[in-house]
Amino acid sequence: MTPLRYRVALIVGLVFASIWALWPRTVVERVKRNGVFVYDTVERVPLKRGLDLQGGMYLRLEIDESRGVVPNKPDALDRALKVVRTRIDEFGVAEPVVQKVGDDRIVVELPGIDDPERAAAVVQKTAFLQFMITDETGALERSLPRLDQIARDAAPASAAPGGDSAAARQPSRLQTLFTPTDSARAAGDSTVADSATPTATTGGPISGILQGGQLPGEYLIAEKDVSRAEYYLSLPQIQAAFPPGKTFRWGTDTLSIGGEVYRTIYVLDSREILDGQYIQNANPNETPLEGTVVEFTLSNEGGRRFGAETAKHIQDYMAIVLDDKVMGRPPIIQSAIRTRGQITLGRGNLQQAQDLALVLRAGALPAPLRITEVRNIGASLGEDSIRRGTTAMLIAVSLVVLVMLVYYRFSGMLAVAGLMLFMLYTMAVLAGFGAVLTLPGLAGLVLSVGMAVDANVLIFERIREELDRGKTVRTAIDEGFHHALSAIVDTSVTTVLTATVLYQYGTGAVQGFAVTLIAGITASVFAALFVVRTFYLVWLTRTRGAQTLSI
Repeated sequence: MTPLRYRVALIVGLVFASIWALWPRTVVERVKRNGVFVYDTVERVPLKRGLDLQGGMYLRLEIDESRGVVPNKPDALDRALKVVRTRIDEFGVAEPVVQKVGDDRIVVELPGIDDPERAAAVVQKTAFLQFMITDETGALERSLPRLDQIARDAAPASAAPGGDSAAARQPSRLQTLFTPTDSARAAGDSTVADSATPTATTGGPISGILQGGQLPGEYLIAEKDVSRAEYYLSLPQIQAAFPPGKTFRWGTDTLSIGGEVYRTIYVLDSREILDGQYIQNANPNETPLEGTVVEFTLSNEGGRRFGAETAKHIQDYMAIVLDDKVMGRPPIIQSAIRTRGQITLGRGNLQQAQDLALVLRAGALPAPLRITEVRNIGASLGEDSIRRGTTAMLIAVSLVVLVMLVYYRFSGMLAVAGLMLFMLYTMAVLAGFGAVLTLPGLAGLVLSVGMAVDANVLIFERIREELDRGKTVRTAIDEGFHHALSAIVDTSVTTVLTATVLYQYGTGAVQGFAVTLIAGITASVFAALFVVRTFYLVWLTRTRGAQTLSI
């Protein structure tokens, strides 16, 4: 096979390879679902559309320091970036963009998202899991007179939300809504009898709205008094005077007793027996008795620690605290727990269980995040961008083709043929690397078309100069490509370096422009220096050394 045939075979082979890369087809891929990798049949889309073309959601996140200063903020942001990226990957969004911008922001782009509210909740959720033992010493009851006096001095009851100055003047007396039986404690039964009726309560600002619950460390507050309780418990003086080694957490459960709704609040040992960093896997499930649950598995180290700690607290109640909220009623520890456990969410919460399992698998955020900017881009806007971008590209390519054919005639036709292959190769390269096509990417593609034509113009002008000097057609073509080579390579390399810098330090849209530009420049150099020259060689071979050249 002659060198010319090798060149033609390479061009034809690349054409078929490009068509294969761009052909939509069904493939079997390894995908992650519910924390487990499985092989599944998926529809392969060669060129996926970005946020601005497909529509979707844009989020900008920052570390929330409203609840306290976050130490080592840059490191916390880096770790938060990894957690958010893992959550988004498991969320199932095609071609998401999750990246850090500057030293204080994370940008998330979710093309084609169909549930933006759920996505925002999953991204922002702290998901900090703790296992804590409920207080059995009655520490809060002993501290109530002091807490009431601090509340009176710091903030009169009339100043609190829903406050009543008369309540502050009444004697402090904590009442119990119901008395737990020994059998209920042994069985861990948290059911409240329908006939239970709350006892009338009088007392200080805090004790007057606090009712004893059924479990050790459990207390109930009427729904109408919740805002007042939150106000008092948020006072720094109250928090400083809280019993040493104890803390409080609101529960997620509400109880209806005697026609009134009560919220649960728990006093817990402040030292956790384990946190969520040892969770290895988590999956949602539905059980006939407990409803929707999230079953989790601990790592080997977590299992050893959990087993040792729970062995010390057999017959104690353990609260499962997620993001400072006690999930459900604390279960009683019947025996040492080592590797598995579950979080009960009740009935009809499968979506919530799926999201909770997702964030537990991905890990807890090292610091709370807040959404500072959110934009929803509709699909109609994306379709309009595609239509306008395609129109702009067709107009640009049509004008380039017209100029090349009119000004360079036959040589211009060869350049146009090379330009068509350049477009095919560029799209194939983008598809091969899994690039996402964005509106700036379309601009980069149009720019690379102009640079591809510019390379041909340099070559053709050098060929004209050689012909004017009286050289033969073959010699003029060889000299034209040889002398134009350095200028084409220099221009392409400098542009690629600039695009590389844009990709390294730019955001998603700028990166899309840079990727398309780099792919286009690479294909344009190959098309101008190799493809078009091969066309010339084929033409010279078929015409047996033409004496004239239309250029």
